[in-house]
Amino acid sequence: MLTISQLASYTGVTVRAVRHYHQIGLLPEPERDASGYRRYGAATVVSLIRIRTLANAGVPLSQIGELLEADAADFAEAVQRIDSHLCDEIERLEASRKQIAQLAAGDSLTLPPEVTSYLDRLRQIGVSERVVEGERDGWILVVARWPERIHEIMRAKHAQLADPQLVRLYLLGSEILDGDADDDPRLEELADILADLVEQAYTSSSSKSNRGETAPDDVPFDLLDALAVEADPRAQRLLDLMRKRGWATWTRTRPERLAKPPT
Repeated sequence: MLTISQLASYTGVTVRAVRHYHQIGLLPEPERDASGYRRYGAATVVSLIRIRTLANAGVPLSQIGELLEADAADFAEAVQRIDSHLCDEIERLEASRKQIAQLAAGDSLTLPPEVTSYLDRLRQIGVSERVVEGERDGWILVVARWPERIHEIMRAKHAQLADPQLVRLYLLGSEILDGDADDDPRLEELADILADLVEQAYTSSSSKSNRGETAPDDVPFDLLDALAVEADPRAQRLLDLMRKRGWATWTRTRPERLAKPPT
């Protein structure tokens, strides 16, 4: 007859596991003998080994008791069900592993290759990581709303990086955001560059409208503006400066000119 420690050692489980099996009714708990110890016989050793084997095979503890009492046919059927469940679980875990691998890859978790390539180009021209992260989050919003057009959009965005004015915009924005000044005077220059770029986009979109081309559906630009302000309060100052220059914002694909700029 074995003590609980000897039983656990013999069967290759922990004493804690044996006590847990007692608590859930999987393994009968013997009465204490005259000396106050619980003693386990050979049948209990066999039962515990069977429990350990099933548990190690991935069978849930809640189903082991049923299997221990099943006849050959019921046992085979139950094992088949468990195997099917394990196959489903393996597929789920494989999908999770792919997502974890994407997490390790950084930007590619939620963005297509065209966008991650654009973000990499921003890093290559010297744009700060803080600005790149803001761009990344903004593109997450755009891709979610406009997935079917992202290839076309990003082709145009890549081409725009050949414009020194746009590069200057990114680099100046990086310098400002990496600084500590709440009202950096260079925001005025940033707003001037943005206003000029928006003017160009406005002229281009007006030309397309004159030719009868259908403008694309709007993405949730209010979210993009809100994202910028939430990331850095100085974005609100930039929005105000843009309004003084006659533009409602800088995020529209079809720029919105204010009827009368605020004074």
